Amino acid sequence: MDSLIEPTSLAGLEPDTIFISNVNLSLGAGAARVHILKDISLRVAPGEAIGLIGPSGSGKSTLLMVMAGLERPDSGEVVVNGTPFNALDEDALARFRGRQVGIVFQSFHLIPTMTALENVAVPLELAGDPDASQRAAQELASVGLEDRLHHYPTQLSGGEQQRVALARALAPDPAILVADEPTGNLDEATGKQIVDLLFTKHAERGMTLVLVTHDTSLAQRCDRVVRLRSGRIDGQVADRKAAAS
Repeated sequence: MDSLIEPTSLAGLEPDTIFISNVNLSLGAGAARVHILKDISLRVAPGEAIGLIGPSGSGKSTLLMVMAGLERPDSGEVVVNGTPFNALDEDALARFRGRQVGIVFQSFHLIPTMTALENVAVPLELAGDPDASQRAAQELASVGLEDRLHHYPTQLSGGEQQRVALARALAPDPAILVADEPTGNLDEATGKQIVDLLFTKHAERGMTLVLVTHDTSLAQRCDRVVRLRSGRIDGQVADRKAAAS
């Protein structure tokens, strides 16, 4: 097996799409306060795909949320696409996230009273895109849903709903796509279709991909696998075959 790569040995990755340095994050208050992330440092190159793996409660999803600007760390530095998050207020961070970061969750988070087309168009409309509906339709067609534009979430299968969620994440043409257990609510066959689509889009667009998964075989499809344990980076493997060992 290849040896684990310590974060400090990644200093040659320039320029970075994601730069995280000495990040700590705790949740809760008083005696219930829990230290979720502990001195995390990580650099991700443009166009790189990394898989975050580790036991439940290891901090994978929280680290993903920090990268996406959905969680603020207690200390440390987070820089995404050259923008330091600690320099942004909440409104500016939300605008940055809307332009630069696409997010796919395990739960689809579709608005039930909106059609597939409307769900994908919403973030574009909020960003002031005059061609929001047209771009949304194009993005849905790109994930194979050109005949489902006017269907509501309850009229779609789980796989189709996740395709809508992926189209919504891709529509602003983000520099970074983050996916938190995107196959968690899908059967094996449907999950494979979504994963294949996810990696196809990553390759086509050259965006940076950060994927949280419990599935080692899925993580092995990434360029690099980062292992977390008890809120710390336990090691990194650049050889995908070594990730399973």
